[in-house]
Amino acid sequence: MTITDDFNCGQKNQPSKYQMIYDVVRKIPAGKVLTYGQVAELAGLYGKARLAGYALFRVELESDIPWQRVVNAKGEISYSEARCGGDYLQKTLLEQEGIEFKVNNCIDLKKYRWQPPLDLMDE
Repeated sequence: MTITDDFNCGQKNQPSKYQMIYDVVRKIPAGKVLTYGQVAELAGLYGKARLAGYALFRVELESDIPWQRVVNAKGEISYSEARCGGDYLQKTLLEQEGIEFKVNNCIDLKKYRWQPPLDLMDE
């Protein structure tokens, strides 16, 4: 997949903010999730949860980026008509990875939230 967004504020030879987000999301193992805010923080973009959401909205469904592993702070899939059904696919993909949804369609973040190693971004 080619990322055409170079949202890096003119800083040459620096990864774009979207690329920093994608790098974090690629590390989330199957069967685990992170919230948008956690992804942003791990990418060094503290307080930019919406930016993480915008970045993941732009990912093609066939991408190598496991976008489905990012949910909102309540452990819910953020449904939107603009996603053209991608949010329903997200639930299916997560269930295929073994993640169970409670009756209220929430994920138990205590059980499924990924606890990344402290040196995650040093890799």
